[in-house]
Amino acid sequence: MASPQTSFPQPITTDDLLTDKRWQLVQRIVSSPPFQRSTRLRDLLQFVAEQTIHGNAHELTEQHIGNALFHKPSDYSPLEDSSVRVHARQLRLKLHEYFNEEGRTEPVILDIPKGSYAPVFRTVLKTADLPAAIASTVIPVVTWRRRAMVPWAICGILAMLCAGLSYRVISHRTAGAVVGTSSLPWPFSQIFDARHQTIIVVADSNYGMSRILTSQPGSLDQYLRRDFLRSPTVSKIGEADSRLSEYISNSTLTSFADVADVVSLFKMAGALQSQVYVRYPRDLRMRDLDHNNYIFIGSPGSNPWVTLLQDKLNFRESEAVVGKSAKVFLNKNPLPGEQPQYEGLRWTGTMGEDYATISLLPNATHDGSVLAFQGLQQEGTEAAGRFLADEENRRQLMSALGISTSDSISQNIWFEALIRSRTVSGAPNSTTLVAVRRIR
Repeated sequence: MASPQTSFPQPITTDDLLTDKRWQLVQRIVSSPPFQRSTRLRDLLQFVAEQTIHGNAHELTEQHIGNALFHKPSDYSPLEDSSVRVHARQLRLKLHEYFNEEGRTEPVILDIPKGSYAPVFRTVLKTADLPAAIASTVIPVVTWRRRAMVPWAICGILAMLCAGLSYRVISHRTAGAVVGTSSLPWPFSQIFDARHQTIIVVADSNYGMSRILTSQPGSLDQYLRRDFLRSPTVSKIGEADSRLSEYISNSTLTSFADVADVVSLFKMAGALQSQVYVRYPRDLRMRDLDHNNYIFIGSPGSNPWVTLLQDKLNFRESEAVVGKSAKVFLNKNPLPGEQPQYEGLRWTGTMGEDYATISLLPNATHDGSVLAFQGLQQEGTEAAGRFLADEENRRQLMSALGISTSDSISQNIWFEALIRSRTVSGAPNSTTLVAVRRIR
């Protein structure tokens, strides 16, 4: 269990820096494997840590770091140049990786809260220390029994009053949450609820571009290790155009289709919008998936997190040669009237037909839901969001699955659906339900 920020003496002189526990921790971190491949991240961590230790945390603004560490011109605009924010985001990920692996036994944890560039140092209270910590706060009962009786009695009465008021407030909020959830149409009533956060994970367009440039299929494991940014092909590209390589590595881009789907999903969340958050796939970790609702937007080629669902689905994306052949959905068990595979657009932005799947499954701990929109191209992904936002389409989906309104209220229903979209100039203009499967 972590305690609040550790109390170290501040400010500290330069001579004392080497003996400071915080600085020693920083040196162990920058010497670890996760930091060996990035001089810029090592420099950034040491810079913000040293400034904080010397009592200058208030000066750690994006503008100051850009000028002092990244050698930006004095008049540069952080609004136009996001390199400091990008590196800070990568630094947070590397710190998370360090404390999950090499640094999991560290007595002090270093964290850089989002929205800040100043590191926070927190001591870890070990389980063995808890009895002593608790004992140190116990009042000698024999000595103070009579004196303490009156104030404790007053505290007890106040606690009972607070408990009663809290019960009324919680009951009121719970009733409101139930009404808010029950007013949502199915299947959104399964993905938005007051008990969970709902995390929308958009596609990583740079990952899709790197796959095409390298003709490599990629994997979630490779994505988590960032290996797709270090392949030989990307290195060759970097030698010819280092700016392109750096851009792919450091920028965070998603597609218009994802933005359109996010806007649609927020509208469908209604009164529960405050429970909905958007995350970039590079900021996600495996253990994050345990106890929330999730919405994945994009196919495995742009959002590798959806590969966690593939073994549970009938329709699976396939691509013979990455970047050189059209993607298809393979139908593992075709039913009468269905095709063994469904081929989509060769490239996004062209005219024709594209396909997408909509799937709803339980999360890893079976206490929440995972919704996925997977299009062969961006048009298909956008069409999936449009399809589910349309009331008539939802009725058609329920009919095809053989469920009634009462079924959708009384039980969780897991399914996948294949839809076809007709596209013009990069935008879907019609959608059709092609096939469905119940997932039991």
